This record gives sequence, C-alpha cells and structure tokens, in this order.
Amino acid sequence: MSRATDRRTGLTRLSPATLGPRDVLHVGSAGLRSRPMRVVLSALGIAIGIATMIAVVGISASSKAQLLEKLDALGTNMLVATPGQSMFGDDVKLPKGSPGMLGRIAGVEQVGATGDLDQSVRRTEKIPKEETGGITVKAADDGLLRTLRGTMASGAWLNAANDRSPSVVLGHVSAQRLGITGVGQQVYIGGRYFTVIGIIDPLPLAPEIERSALLGWTAASNLLAFDGHPTSLYERSTDASVHDVRDLIPRTVDPENPHNVQVTDPSSALQAKVETEGAFTNLLLGLGGVALLVGGVGVANTMIISVLERRHEIGLRRSMGATRGQIRLQFVTESLLLSGLGGIAGLVLGATATYVFAASGGMPWVVPAWAVGGGFGATLLIGTLAGLYPAVRAARLSPTLALQAV
Repeated sequence: MSRATDRRTGLTRLSPATLGPRDVLHVGSAGLRSRPMRVVLSALGIAIGIATMIAVVGISASSKAQLLEKLDALGTNMLVATPGQSMFGDDVKLPKGSPGMLGRIAGVEQVGATGDLDQSVRRTEKIPKEETGGITVKAADDGLLRTLRGTMASGAWLNAANDRSPSVVLGHVSAQRLGITGVGQQVYIGGRYFTVIGIIDPLPLAPEIERSALLGWTAASNLLAFDGHPTSLYERSTDASVHDVRDLIPRTVDPENPHNVQVTDPSSALQAKVETEGAFTNLLLGLGGVALLVGGVGVANTMIISVLERRHEIGLRRSMGATRGQIRLQFVTESLLLSGLGGIAGLVLGATATYVFAASGGMPWVVPAWAVGGGFGATLLIGTLAGLYPAVRAARLSPTLALQAV
C-alpha cells in the first residue's frame, strides 16, 4: 500500500500498490511451483491437443511439399496422345508419321512414341503364354526415355546400335515380375529369346512403361511384324505453350479425323493429389481442437480447485491491501502460464512427430509458421478463458471469510 494526502480534506488515504510485470509473473507462478505434479497433469491435456494439431498440419504440409518437389522434377509440361474410337465405335490407328508431325508443332521440344505388340514376355518358352504377369510388349523409339525424363537403373537405353538386334529394355515393375536383376539375362518373346540390355528406374508419370518390355522400333518391325503405327505419343513442350499444344495435337496428328485422337495430361493425377492432400486435414484438426478443448476444461478445473485450496492465501493478500483486480490478474496469469507450458510442450511434440514421419518417408520437414503461431495463440486463448471464472471467483472472496478457512 502507498500513502497519499487529499488536498481538499488534508486527510491521508491509502492507495493500492501497483504490480510490475515481474511481480505479476512471480505471484502468478507461485501456485505452479508449489504443485508441480498437478501442473504436469493439467498441462498434458493442452500439450496433446496442440501436438495433434501441429502434427496434422505438419505431416500434411510435408507430404504436399514432397509432391510439389516431385512435380517440379517430373514437370507438368508433358502430354500423351493416344488413338480413340471412331464414330461407329471401331478402334482407330494413329498415322505412322505422327511422331514427326507432332514434333513440328511450335513449342514442342521432345517427342517419344511407343507401339503395342500382341505378344507376351516370359522367362522361358516352358511358361504358358497366358501367364503374362500383367506385362505388355511395346516398340519404342530412341526419344522416349528423354521425353519421359527417365533414367536407367542399369544397362543402356535403345539406340541405333542395338535397334535392329533382339534386345529388350524392361521397366522397373516388369523386371521385378520377371525376376530379372541385371543386364545380360534373357526373356522369351514371340518365339525367340531377347537379351535384356537395360532396366529403367521408376517413372511416376508413365506407369504403363514401368510394366512393359520395350523393343527397338526396327527390331519390332523385323522380328515381330510390328505394323509401325504408334499407340502412344509422348511430347514435352515449353511451359508457356502447353495449352496451345494440347489444342493443336489432334488436328496435327490426324488432320482428317482429329476427334479420333485423345490427349491426356499424366501429371494431372499428381496435381489432383496435391490439391486433395489436405482433404482430411480439417477433420483431424477438429479432433485436435476437441483434445485442446478438453485440456482447457482440465485447466479450468485445476484453477477452481486451486482457488478453493488457497482461500487463506487469498484472504491474507486481500487483508494486506491487494485489490480484486490484482487477485484476478494473479489467477489469470497462473492459468496462462499453465496453458503456455502445455502449449510449448505440444509444439515440441508435434514438430518432433512431424520430423519422424517426414524422415521415415523421405519427405522434407515442413511445419508452417502459421500453424505454430495459431496453435500457440489458441493455447493462450484457452488459458485466458479457462482462468477467467476461477479468477473472478477468487476476487469475490471476502477477506474475513477467507481467513477463517484455515
């Protein structure tokens, strides 16, 4: 208390002393220091809620960042042209010269082609022809791998030197299904053995190539009676010309029947996955919010019990001049400290869980700043709301009655 003299009456009156930030922090933390186990259990509910929210957002953001990195590496400027059906429902064929025509479109940088063969690939002729293992046989030109931005896991790609020989390149999945572990081994196609000269690394934008056995264009024509009509045309254009090229492909590939040509974007599946990556995030955030709310109720309950247990302390402070506002500030501060400790622990747990998940999946570790700030802000809001009623109740205690509760 401090003394002040009234100028009109000349009487001395007492005025309450003010509490500085350090004093507020000291009195607000007194109850927490005296009951550490209760603090841990009460803060645990807040920590679980915040950790859930941070982990949900962080895992979703990390997964999305991985997909975006993959899209950047693979590119979104590749289109695939395939034959559709005629007006009468009959299968149609792309012209033999369509790869060259496609390459003359302004903005197109790379073109690759494949042609389906009515053949099966097996390890030996003793395996029944019907057991294909889901592997298709295709003719491929030398520009395909470059257009797909693929790489060789082992061996070499088809080129002018091996294009006429009985050589085959296997996709990543087809090699596994055939039990091929390296180059030099042989597979049985169309009544003769072909030597494996290479195995391709995974191709996320072309899963059909991963499940194929690829022969050179000339070898397929000479050895397996390939008719030379491509069944898939792959092209890469500049990013700025993708939409224009897409409109021009049908009219360029088959000028007489452009409606027979279908154009697809293989990267659209990955783009859709990026857009829907957070589809369940809101639901999981809601569950985290419920956990945070339960933690807030636990803090409020702890504060109410604290007020009942510390009535003598409250009465003593009031009798020594503490105002109701200072009592309210003390308990609100205590509630904020309790929630803040839980919030900090939750942030650490959530960030750690995100890091473990990202590291195990080879993802970049991403915890958005807005999630950290929003989560901690929600913690402080919960702490304020949870401490208001106990603080008001403590401030309303009569000093005389409170001192009697010894």
